[in-house]
Amino acid sequence: MSSKLRQIVVTSALPYANGPIHIGHMLEYVQTDIWVRFQKLRGHKCIYVCADDAHGTPIMLRAQAEGIAPEALIERMYTEHLQDFSDFGVAFDNYYSTHSDENRFFSEYIYTQLRDAGHIRTRVISQAYDPKAEMFLPDRFVKGECPNCGMADQYGDNCENCGATYAPTDLKNPVSIVSGEAPIEKDSEQYFFKLEDFEDMLKAWFDDGHVQTEIANKMNEWLDEGLKDWDISRNAPYWGFEIPDAPGKYFYVWMEAPIGYMASFKNWCEANGTDFNEYWSADSKHELYHFIGKDIARFHTMFWPAMLHGAGFRKPSAVYCHGFLTVDGQKMSKSRGTFIMARTYLEHLNPEYLRYYFAAKLGPGIDDIDLNLEDFTTRVNSDLVGKLVNIASRCAGFINKRFDSKLSSKLSDDSLSQQFLAASETIAEYYDKREFGKAMRDIMALADKVNQYIDEQQPWVTIKDEVRFSEVQDVCTIGLNGFRQLIILLKPVLPRLALQAEAFLKVEALSWADLGDNLLDHSIDRFKPLMTRIEPVFIERMIEATKEDLVAEQKIQQGSGDSSIEPIAAEINYDDFAKLDFRIARIVTAKRVDKSDRLLQLTLDIGSETRNVLAGLSNAYQPEDLEGKLTVMVANLAPRKMRFGISEGMVLAAGSGETELYILSPESGAKPGMRVS
Repeated sequence: MSSKLRQIVVTSALPYANGPIHIGHMLEYVQTDIWVRFQKLRGHKCIYVCADDAHGTPIMLRAQAEGIAPEALIERMYTEHLQDFSDFGVAFDNYYSTHSDENRFFSEYIYTQLRDAGHIRTRVISQAYDPKAEMFLPDRFVKGECPNCGMADQYGDNCENCGATYAPTDLKNPVSIVSGEAPIEKDSEQYFFKLEDFEDMLKAWFDDGHVQTEIANKMNEWLDEGLKDWDISRNAPYWGFEIPDAPGKYFYVWMEAPIGYMASFKNWCEANGTDFNEYWSADSKHELYHFIGKDIARFHTMFWPAMLHGAGFRKPSAVYCHGFLTVDGQKMSKSRGTFIMARTYLEHLNPEYLRYYFAAKLGPGIDDIDLNLEDFTTRVNSDLVGKLVNIASRCAGFINKRFDSKLSSKLSDDSLSQQFLAASETIAEYYDKREFGKAMRDIMALADKVNQYIDEQQPWVTIKDEVRFSEVQDVCTIGLNGFRQLIILLKPVLPRLALQAEAFLKVEALSWADLGDNLLDHSIDRFKPLMTRIEPVFIERMIEATKEDLVAEQKIQQGSGDSSIEPIAAEINYDDFAKLDFRIARIVTAKRVDKSDRLLQLTLDIGSETRNVLAGLSNAYQPEDLEGKLTVMVANLAPRKMRFGISEGMVLAAGSGETELYILSPESGAKPGMRVS
């Protein structure tokens, strides 16, 4: 790795200011923070900026539901978010808000640059409009039946069942989730960014390796289909910035949210006497990296670089995408208590446990990361408590009690220290390439070597031999210097533990350059436990607290229209209902459908025959948990050709989302084929 001083700006995606931070969010900020801390530990200038994403319809509606102004909501969320990040050890150089003068300035500047260069056009389009709420509806504020496959309860932008994309006005039997009313179509003039103008630039940018291969392949699919204009405006009422030359029109939140990176950095520059243009001008030689989730890759790897290029700014050096967080192999679930808020976690467990576990799982790709709570407990107890902290505990006791807390003046064996030095550059490369899991593996292998050395030397035996008494000081000095080197290597991941270790060792803040040094003839402090084991009861309490915490949040969501209780559909008459034939069915087999994130293929026994049904249950159930269960199905529904095969009926389930679905099950005694009345 080059020793040249690097000038780097790093960002994480902006958390949305309409709700609290959860551990799924925290995966990204921990990943970014580890990378930033590593760069700083190596002596590079690395500036980490972020901000709350503070605009958009959901924030406006939640503020209305709480009876407060949007400004009050985003101010409260800003305080809560920043506290959560701080308590998790995420150290921003600047944390700001998109509701700022800097963001307004850059949003207007970029827009006018694009407009004046001919990259903006207007046209009249038909949009979903809620006549009761008197507002145009964003895509995700309309639900209905997919126009392609007919699946009910789909959002207004794409179908989770068949994958089709469409406009809200294409939905069948649409319903506004703001009021429960059926929206009407209403024409309005909107502003569009001509993305097709940047097709050649984007192709070249992807080819140059600025995004991961998986992301580049996906974006190239969009390019091959032909780029379409991107709607960057929204109608009043809307919480955001008004477009300068368009009264009553506001910048779509996704147009101005990424500009928040620039705004936050500009705010940092003003406070630190730094030239903004050195980092953001089109010819800047400095580095710019975005860490984001794979679900927002399109905004950051297509729209964002095109906007920057069109407005005369530099493009990112790279956009690093990561996967989602699952818990115990499934999407985070409110009903199972695994939709864990950051604050709830902090009330029960040490945040550095999770930082380490994330690091041990993270690589440079976009695969999902699973938080297996049993493995989490075992790994933390084994690696951090049983290996790392145990070294200091084993050695410090002898040094404190028998050698007046002073290390020996020389080392009889420097081989362990040299092994650390030899391994450090490979570990540094792993950190820089975001191969955190490999770095943790190698670091813990070094910890094993230190523990093995102590076991072989057996200081607890030697201390009893008056002739060899002094050897114990030497052995423990070697052990504690190994501990010190491990702390340096783990400092990006465990900053709080590093502070405690530095205080215990009585040393200044450690840097990567200190790896080659040894503490000799040096006094240490009395040892205090640095970490304690995770007991299963701590996990159980956190899960129970999570279930309780979400009750209040759901009440707020219900008030804002984003409710877990869906609006009642339009009335039907009895004759229509009587046509439905509900039957008891036994689930004979269940298996996941290839290339579908949502569907399970069920074989149902309904007494006289078996049926093949595709059901969107994969995020709520493991297939093996369903086999043998009785449920209720609509038996006379016409077979439906779907993207993944033919479905011969519909299983009845209740819930508030794809991770909270519960199949309807009859009481014991029911038999397959019985009619439900």
